[in-house]
Amino acid sequence: MGVSGAGKTVVGTRLAAALGVRFLEGDDLHPAHNVQKMAQGVPLTDEDRHGWLEAVATRIAAARRRRTGLVVACSALKRAYRDILRGVPPDGEVRFVHLTGDRALIARRLAQRVGHFMPAALLDSQLATLEGPAPEEHAWTFDVADTPESIVAQIVKRLNA
Repeated sequence: MGVSGAGKTVVGTRLAAALGVRFLEGDDLHPAHNVQKMAQGVPLTDEDRHGWLEAVATRIAAARRRRTGLVVACSALKRAYRDILRGVPPDGEVRFVHLTGDRALIARRLAQRVGHFMPAALLDSQLATLEGPAPEEHAWTFDVADTPESIVAQIVKRLNA
């Protein structure tokens, strides 16, 4: 989880490979009207995000039922969004990794990114929307100034502990 440009896809794909599980890019499940809004520089509302979050949650629930691992890249900016992703009833099977960092670093990454519908202009709206995980959510937070390889290694170490 984290704002656009935090490295969710890079870390997520590498983590999935390290764990030998599937990777799901949450952005791929956005309906066309969400993608169009973001591409036009219009922030999504909670209402816009609800169906998308339900679609991501459905994929997570299916992986849980199959007892297969799944790594998902999803912004999950608010606790209410993470609650949807945890499912009902919530349990410890869904673990959030919060990728966070300096705004300037993330903005530089966004400026260098090509071929993505999310414009760098929406970074500030995402940062304003972001509700960092509360202690009782037991999320793991990593600074994206660290390398993706190091972050993945630390996650794997925690999972194996």
